[in-house]
Amino acid sequence: QVQLVESGGGLVQAGGSLRLSCTATGSIFSINAMGWYRQVPGKQRELCAVITGRGSTNYADSVKGRFTISRDNAKNTVSLQMNSLKPEDTAVYYCNANVLSYVGVRTGDYWGQGTQVTVSS
Repeated sequence: QVQLVESGGGLVQAGGSLRLSCTATGSIFSINAMGWYRQVPGKQRELCAVITGRGSTNYADSVKGRFTISRDNAKNTVSLQMNSLKPEDTAVYYCNANVLSYVGVRTGDYWGQGTQVTVSS
């Protein structure tokens, strides 16, 4: 099976920066799009940024100009550089990957366990 392991969350002051990383392991044949989502209690999970296998990116309006998503295909890793953080960015951040597994015949979405990001004012 496939597992996504996230790291980099924590507490930061407004205006500061954090870098989240997520590494996919397991029976991976290929990875298509990867992305970062976030969720606040009582709210729906929302997209922050996605990146295709070719490196094309898309960002939510709320994070454009502040967040940068990147990937290292050799390491099956996706990262999210978060700059100029705001209290509104406080959430649990989840890594997502669309993966074709060696044991599967179709791609499927896999999720990380989530990492807490807290931005203080």
